[in-house]
Amino acid sequence: MQIELTNITIRDLYNGYKDTAEDGVKGFGGKLDIRPQYQREFVYKEKQRNAVIDTVMKGFPLNIMYWVKREDGTFEVLDGQQRTISICQFIKGDFSVNYQYFHNLPQDKQVQILDYSLTVYQCEGTDSEKLEWFKTINIAGEKLTEQELRNAVYAGTWLSDAKRKFSKTGCIASSLGDKYVKGSPIRQELLETVLSWIFPTEKDRQGNPHQSIESYMALHQQDEHATKLWAYFESVINWVKNTFTEYRKEMKGLDWGLLYNQFKEADLNPKTLEIEIKKLMEDDEVSKKSGIYAYVLTKDERYLNLRAFTDKDKRILFERQNGICPHCKETFGLNEMEADHIMPWSQGGKTDLGNGQMLCKACNRRKSDK
Repeated sequence: MQIELTNITIRDLYNGYKDTAEDGVKGFGGKLDIRPQYQREFVYKEKQRNAVIDTVMKGFPLNIMYWVKREDGTFEVLDGQQRTISICQFIKGDFSVNYQYFHNLPQDKQVQILDYSLTVYQCEGTDSEKLEWFKTINIAGEKLTEQELRNAVYAGTWLSDAKRKFSKTGCIASSLGDKYVKGSPIRQELLETVLSWIFPTEKDRQGNPHQSIESYMALHQQDEHATKLWAYFESVINWVKNTFTEYRKEMKGLDWGLLYNQFKEADLNPKTLEIEIKKLMEDDEVSKKSGIYAYVLTKDERYLNLRAFTDKDKRILFERQNGICPHCKETFGLNEMEADHIMPWSQGGKTDLGNGQMLCKACNRRKSDK
């Protein structure tokens, strides 16, 4: 891993600056990808943007920036994109600070700003080395997300196309799945979610299942497009819409891709599922309503977070039984026993004192295993 600490003047940074829909934002004589196409959009508010310029005008130091060196000798901004764009937009004349545009400043002030020195870490190395370094350094400014770190390491044609579909405000993925998927496209959360769903479905070049998002991105890094990723996401959302025909707010943010992977070939009846879902929504024993959708597919009660006996209930049941376990007839302390439903919830049992008992831990385990 090679890491070089260098100083770049604003004059050099702004050299060749351009911001176009086709090529993204470039600078540093065309050698710096400040914001590659479809990467996170400019998010600084006026106060933040002006603070950057005020810092420069006063000659105070800005936090260190981080650039990734590519194989062709060009660079991509890892951290410092918002500060860099703020500086370049001010020099270009896109906004003023305290009613002063750059071109209206005295000549000596303009020179002072252009000669201002930015401290930059430039790094290059293997994918794994860069990813590990990015995770351990103290990133200046707003901390990068895990997916933003991955994007810096696995930049390429595939990722550029994936960002176009999943990482822009109003992108097609957001338009299609907004009701079902949580996360900000511009912070790469939507892309990360879909990658976490798809990577277990494919194998690497050795025929082994992918173990991580990183391995999936590394395999596809040089692909020309991300059409397969988009087609997968489209299939997931269409499956959800066709399987669960009545939309409820609890459906947003579930791991739909993982459920799709497991049950996409199952013969599911939407009408039957809706009847069961409606019944569970009305059941006050079910504390986690969003877990109903996974439950009706898996029948795993852990998704429902069923209402449990309170500490007060446990004390009443314990005293009522005089500390005696009704199964083994032995006497125990309160902390040696566990609350149990006499009639299980799955058979219509409720979490109330009339359907409760205290069992010793061993008996309760034996009952649960049956």
